Amino acid sequence: MTNLASNLIATAARHGDNVAVRMDDHVLTYTDLLACANAVAGTLRELGVSRGDRVAVSMPNVPAFPAAFYGALMLGAIVVPMNPQLKGREIDHYFVDSGASVAVTNPGSDDLEAGASRHDVALVVLEPLIEAPVVALVEVPVVALADDDTAVILYTSGTTGRPKGAELTHRNLDSNARTVAETLIQIDETDVIMGCLPLFHCFGLSCGLNAAVTVGACLTMIPRFDGGKALEVVERDSVTVFEGVPTMYSAMLHHPDAGSADLSSLRTCITGGSAMPVEILHEFEKTFSCEIFEGYGLSETSPVACFNQPGRERKAGTVGFEIDGCSMRVIDAHGKEVPVGERGEIAISGVNIMKGYWNRPDATAEAIPDGWFRSGDVGIKDADGYYSIVDRKKDLILRGGYNVYPREIEEVLYEHAAVAEAAVVGVPHAELGEEVSATVALKAGFSTTPDEIRTFVKERVAAYKYPRLVDVVSELAQGADREDPAARGQDDARGGAAEGVTVVNARFL
Repeated sequence: MTNLASNLIATAARHGDNVAVRMDDHVLTYTDLLACANAVAGTLRELGVSRGDRVAVSMPNVPAFPAAFYGALMLGAIVVPMNPQLKGREIDHYFVDSGASVAVTNPGSDDLEAGASRHDVALVVLEPLIEAPVVALVEVPVVALADDDTAVILYTSGTTGRPKGAELTHRNLDSNARTVAETLIQIDETDVIMGCLPLFHCFGLSCGLNAAVTVGACLTMIPRFDGGKALEVVERDSVTVFEGVPTMYSAMLHHPDAGSADLSSLRTCITGGSAMPVEILHEFEKTFSCEIFEGYGLSETSPVACFNQPGRERKAGTVGFEIDGCSMRVIDAHGKEVPVGERGEIAISGVNIMKGYWNRPDATAEAIPDGWFRSGDVGIKDADGYYSIVDRKKDLILRGGYNVYPREIEEVLYEHAAVAEAAVVGVPHAELGEEVSATVALKAGFSTTPDEIRTFVKERVAAYKYPRLVDVVSELAQGADREDPAARGQDDARGGAAEGVTVVNARFL
């Protein structure tokens, strides 16, 4: 039987008294979490939910989320994770495209409630701090499924158009969670994982929740990220594994309390959503006395595909090599593999590749024309088999016939002493096609001007690459990735951390 919910049942049998999820003083053991999931499953079953039905789950990182997630899976339903910050037309698209019949949410979700009313979607409202039933409930039998049955429809913007639903199977998610837990970050039932990555995104869902449940680890939650709160929780809960996007690490690193926080419990950290800028990587290694291992993946790959793996040579600046059960290659526009050292699009195949895009056979055929998923990322493979990601293909700026890669310009901007965050995009230009535009946020206590930033970059790159348009702002829109601004995560006092902290940087889009 393949059903991701079976992992919760098995773990509750082995480690029932272990803390499964925590949010401040609110704690659910694995026995409690299973009881809550059973309660949700029972409610959904009364509403007529059965195998293959779509159940939307819209809530932040609160204990009710895993209860709703696993409760729906028990029935063989397909979970449609939704960002609770979505607004009217976005909610309409999710409901209409997925055909969800039920939505599970927290109190006060007015926009979702209105959308559910518009589309005749039944609403189940759970308290965020869900409590295990006092009276033992009849256990809901877990529906047996096939390996390639869909577990989750995860909406991703892809390269163009409205978000498409990537169908991730039970096998996709189970295999990736096990690889993450057992091989890549090597967690067990004694670990405490920081759950500040949104669980409605694949990185937080697979590498956080599913990986923790696979082995019986604890997931301690922060519904809305704040650097100071993260430092507090790491110290209070003795967090051993931190998972976050690069801006989260920057927020912790630059927080006034960083120097006094006790981070000695940290063993391993993971960062994803975008590639870690090299300057920040070096600063983090120096400040926290750690090694940084980089990796790579996308929503469509469940998400991990490539990793600098423990026990193997680490190549800083690369994303390592393929994980078990996954193959990668660098191809040209015709699908032919390019020579070692040359740029091309990253193509991926293996057990982690999505089933396809929900009700989009055209988009599926375009993304996976020959069994190899086209990532849309530009990469290079070196002679030792290590991959480097140059940029996102869709983010390529074509300026006057010349290619400009935003990542390259962002790296230069991060070298500026005053720059805390940077984002580079192409904007329409009547004569050149596109012009290079940069937005930068400054470190506390620093100041600079657009002209100074422009000159700084111009001195370090070819003339056609430097940004003619520069904005200096107080802070950037916080983000888990460039594709979905609504889903973005939550960046000069210096602080220290424990020796031996490992940071794993993964681009999980």
